[in-house]
Amino acid sequence: MAARPVLKMGDPRLLERAAEVGEFATPELLALLQDMRDTMVAERGAGLAAPQIGVPLRVVIFGFESSPRYPDALPVPYTELINPVLTFPDDEEEEGWEGCLSVPGLRGLVSRHRHLRYRGFDPQGNLIQRSVEGFHARVVQHEVDHLDGMLFPRRIRDLTRFGFQDVLFPGVPVLDD
Repeated sequence: MAARPVLKMGDPRLLERAAEVGEFATPELLALLQDMRDTMVAERGAGLAAPQIGVPLRVVIFGFESSPRYPDALPVPYTELINPVLTFPDDEEEEGWEGCLSVPGLRGLVSRHRHLRYRGFDPQGNLIQRSVEGFHARVVQHEVDHLDGMLFPRRIRDLTRFGFQDVLFPGVPVLDD
């Protein structure tokens, strides 16, 4: 298994809706998840969706103890989530700066639901259900957006709050290589 190249904004594959996974615990699914882990670690990301490495399936991974990209974020438990479904218990939103491995070097202020319930399956087909908030909820929404062909710049309401990280945040190291 190995890290794979991450598709960049402009690649039409990032704009497609991903297909549901029909079978769990297959060698192909487990190999995909290993490649996604390897890629996320190599890129120092907080999450990754299968379409970002050219696989049009509804599979996301996310989680970290600490993130150099988001140093103020609380830890998010490592999760492999297949066929996710999101529900929002209320309309409360909060703004936060986001970046993306598919949009390297750029950051934007994005409004997202503060509270979120998600459900889906682990690689063996066991149900995962969680209620989360804050940065954990933001990460899940960002990754699931990829499954619907949505990149974060399309969610930015004020384009004056979108730009290159080194310009918006001088002196903060840019981690996109």
